[in-house]
Amino acid sequence: MLKEEHEVAVLGAPHNPAPLTSTMIHIRSETSVPDHVVWSLFNTLFMNPCCLGFIAFTYSVKSRDRKMVGNLTGAQAYASTAKCLNIWALILGILMTILLIVIPVLIFQAY
Repeated sequence: MLKEEHEVAVLGAPHNPAPLTSTMIHIRSETSVPDHVVWSLFNTLFMNPCCLGFIAFTYSVKSRDRKMVGNLTGAQAYASTAKCLNIWALILGILMTILLIVIPVLIFQAY
């Protein structure tokens, strides 16, 4: 038997006339702000019409920097701009790819 167990057995459980109180600690959960860095990097490397992918990547990095500092409002603003630029870069990249396939086929069929 350990020394502490022996003392509890001999002395008994502590008797405290005061009521037990509990304390609740509210831990604020961090708001997740997507910074779209991977999407921006993809658009920069593969679909970069009018440098929209590179500009979106710049805004994504700025969003990540603001998030690391703790400025969630600034991070959300930069992330929103990066998302919009990524959408436009993706749409224009897909359209340009389709046109680069369709136009030569139409020219080839004309001859």
